[in-house]
Amino acid sequence: MTINLPKAIEAYFEADRTGSPDAIAATFTEDGIVKDKGLTHRGRDAIRTWMADEAQQYSYTVEPFFITTENRKTEVTAHAVGDFPGSRIDLRFFFVLANDKVAELEITV
Repeated sequence: MTINLPKAIEAYFEADRTGSPDAIAATFTEDGIVKDKGLTHRGRDAIRTWMADEAQQYSYTVEPFFITTENRKTEVTAHAVGDFPGSRIDLRFFFVLANDKVAELEITV
């Protein structure tokens, strides 16, 4: 299923497909925040490091299939498949946007 994503969120998922930590970091504001696996990563340098670590650990694909917006947060649910424990799982991505960038992202199960 194809869904229409806001420009900043589409840019995030496109960058994620490339596996490039620099491309991922560029989709965030300078002081952007990622919350994933109980950790918080603040700023583009920390986000770049987070993605580099993820790319070294696992190979995966993410396919968004549902989107909703409530209280300034956009939730995208996506199928994630790869060589990580528990593979094939649906992940929820909660985005807060600032213009054409991601200001905050929280990833949950």
